[in-house]
Amino acid sequence: MGLLRTILIIALIYYGIKILSRIFAPLLLKFAAKKAEERFGDQFGQYQKKQQQEPQKKEGEITIDKVPQTKTSNKNVGEYVDYEEID
Repeated sequence: MGLLRTILIIALIYYGIKILSRIFAPLLLKFAAKKAEERFGDQFGQYQKKQQQEPQKKEGEITIDKVPQTKTSNKNVGEYVDYEEID
C-alpha cells in the first residue's frame, strides 16, 4: 500500500508542477525580457551620454587612453643549445 501511495504522490507532484509551469512560465519570460530590455536601455543611454560629453575630435587626431604595461622577461630562464639537423 505504501508503494502505491508514494507513486500517487510523485505523479500528483509531477502533474502539479507541469500545470503550474504552463501558467507561470510566460509570466517569468515576460519579466526576464523586461529586465533585459531595461539593462540594455541603461547601457545604451550611458553610451550616448558618454558620446555627447566627449568633444568632437579632429580628423587624424590620435589619443591614447591607456598606456600598456611593460612586461619584463627573465633573461636567466635557461640555456640556449645550438643544434644541427642530421639527415
